[in-house]
Amino acid sequence: MTISHPLDATRVRRTVPPPFAAELTGTLSVHAQYVLHGNIRDDYIVRDDLDDGTDRLRAVGLEDVLWEQLRRAGFQVLLRYDAVAGFTIARSVEGLDMETLLQRNTRKVPGRPDPADEEDRVERVFRSFARGWAGERPGPPQDNPRYEDYQQPVPAALLVGYASRIPTQVNQLSDAERTFFLRCLKIAEEAPPIPRAKSRRALFNPIVWLADGERDLPSWMVTTGVRVRSIGVPMPDLGQRRRMAALLAHQAGVPPTATTLDVGPLVNGATREEVTDEQIETFARSARGLTLRAMRESMRLARDRRIPFAEMDRAVRAYELGKSQTPWTGGAVAESIRRGEDEVRKRVLGQEKAVTQTLDVLKRAALGLSGAQASGSGHRPRGVLFFAGPTGTGKTELAKAVATMLFGSEDACLRFDMSEFSAPHSADRLVGAPPGYVGYEAGGELTRAVREDPFRVVLFDEIDKADKGVLDKFLQVLEDGRLTDGQGVTTYFSECVLIFTSNLGVHGPSGPDGRPLTPADPLGRLPETPEEQAQFEQEILSNVRHHFEHTLKRPELLNRFGGNIVVFQYIDRDTARLIFQGQLRNIADHMERQSGIRLHVLREAEEALVEECVRDRRNGGRGIGMKLETHLINPLARGMFDDLADDLKPGTVVTVSRVEVGGDGAVRLDLSATSSEPLTMSKAPW
Repeated sequence: MTISHPLDATRVRRTVPPPFAAELTGTLSVHAQYVLHGNIRDDYIVRDDLDDGTDRLRAVGLEDVLWEQLRRAGFQVLLRYDAVAGFTIARSVEGLDMETLLQRNTRKVPGRPDPADEEDRVERVFRSFARGWAGERPGPPQDNPRYEDYQQPVPAALLVGYASRIPTQVNQLSDAERTFFLRCLKIAEEAPPIPRAKSRRALFNPIVWLADGERDLPSWMVTTGVRVRSIGVPMPDLGQRRRMAALLAHQAGVPPTATTLDVGPLVNGATREEVTDEQIETFARSARGLTLRAMRESMRLARDRRIPFAEMDRAVRAYELGKSQTPWTGGAVAESIRRGEDEVRKRVLGQEKAVTQTLDVLKRAALGLSGAQASGSGHRPRGVLFFAGPTGTGKTELAKAVATMLFGSEDACLRFDMSEFSAPHSADRLVGAPPGYVGYEAGGELTRAVREDPFRVVLFDEIDKADKGVLDKFLQVLEDGRLTDGQGVTTYFSECVLIFTSNLGVHGPSGPDGRPLTPADPLGRLPETPEEQAQFEQEILSNVRHHFEHTLKRPELLNRFGGNIVVFQYIDRDTARLIFQGQLRNIADHMERQSGIRLHVLREAEEALVEECVRDRRNGGRGIGMKLETHLINPLARGMFDDLADDLKPGTVVTVSRVEVGGDGAVRLDLSATSSEPLTMSKAPW
């Protein structure tokens, strides 16, 4: 489809096609078949040099691009074939009766056996096509002066559409499929070049296979066939997107009565929009990763939703995600941050600086300023954070708190434990297996979940444990905000907040195997003063940098995080005591909900437990929980089960009056049970 004003073709001095079309038409003297793969269903920019010294740009489809070049080379017809529609005529010169020839060529021929299946029928047509139907064209009798003209071959080209869908599994061809492609390869080897009367060039009648990927057809067709050429059709670059944006800008405000364009009517009645170069540039950059046809569809969507050209980046986002209004627009997220900031600080204790850094990134994202210093940043994730520091200090908890604050629920935090992705090829679980492999139909866990709900926090826990192949997948996500899965479906992460956690660098720089170069000192003193904590933070940052640059050899991945590495400190004693009290309340609440039994810990016993639980703070809140399990939950369960079983019923108060830890580490509790007001229970405590 031409997306420019009509112009007299006689004024065109020369047409400059896309490189792939020039490569195809420029090698027709040596190649009989082509595998055209990649971006094959797009619009393509063509430049016409006019005889008055000016030029014009047009956006045309694949068939038009090829036909314009083929016709100049002397071709008379462009055919297409696919398994659904069969053989049809795409383009043809006037006066050429191809319909009769195709009908005669595809029907059963009297006196010949009927082809056993469709592959045989198609192969027969391919063979006749490669010879230009020499001697097969219906025409006048032999005594007619024009008889010889009809015996000459017809210069033609054939497009085989949806070629990727012809083989069931390209790496496991059936006998019929293998025979079909082998016959096609043989046709390419035996096809004669057809002389052109005017140019005296001898060119093949090309069969052009239109495939999604280069490997969607048997590789041996290209590698063993010297007459078969593979040509990739790339995605449009920024320059092509600029030209397409300019073409569409020229149509911004086309009257509703126009019939040659399909991007929609004016946004505001009959008022034509005044489009600036800056708006064209914004549109082109926001369409990064999109095809030119997708840009046209984005424009059509903008017309339908009454979005002006000045806000085409919003239309592009709506085209990608299917939603024009998002939690990030209209101030909804900003208001959520204002309301939830204090709650996050209460939920993650003892990490004031880390929480402040995290909130700064989120506030920046809410204002649309993430990556604003870089050009073409519109597709990057809303926020990217790397939480580094000791275990049990609140990294995962802060990620969950962020999800709750931004999107109203902890379920909005999509968590991946990266220790499950430590094996080679485990990246297939995230983005889906390649075609032909087990699990291909299921798609990727990450890409599928984000497509279902693009507004969420994605947490990659313990990222240092992931395989290097998995880490490489994050390069495109962090840079372009998109990821293409094994099925070729693109997932956009532009509305997500990505959070990576790790305890990298806590025990010093790591070696090639990922282990610390220097063993940790279990008795070393934890940083307490502000100066010691600042030094600890710099050591963590230095060790993280060493790990990415020397152990993983992925400095480019570290650069994607930039200044968004947030260091968590070891918790201090006051914070540890608060965490202990919170976990003790959780134990008591759980007992009351589960069995109706109330737990009461006397002050002397509580102080003894505190002393045991916060003595070593290297494992943070998680370590406190493990100590509570060892020093309270386990002996409490044993005493209730063995000694107090007869006295327990809903409403009973179990009192812990004393905690004693023996020299061998065994813990003994002094327990007593007293009756209280019975609670309404649906079942007994056991």
